[in-house]
Amino acid sequence: MESTVTVRGQTAIPVAIRRKYNIKPHTQLEWIDDGHSITVIPISSNPIKTLKGKCKNVDFLKALLKSRKEEKSIG
Repeated sequence: MESTVTVRGQTAIPVAIRRKYNIKPHTQLEWIDDGHSITVIPISSNPIKTLKGKCKNVDFLKALLKSRKEEKSIG
């Protein structure tokens, strides 16, 4: 899917995307620029409910310790 940016920097979100991700008027979007591409993510009004069940297999302690180890090796 594609859309065009107007001279004011605005664009329309295709209806199929709006329906799939429940994007309605006043939904906030987060724009993530990783230097190579842009990702747009709708911000849920209830982020805890959105994450419920999505992180059950994630070992947060392991991820934190790995991140700290990487930071130490850089600095």
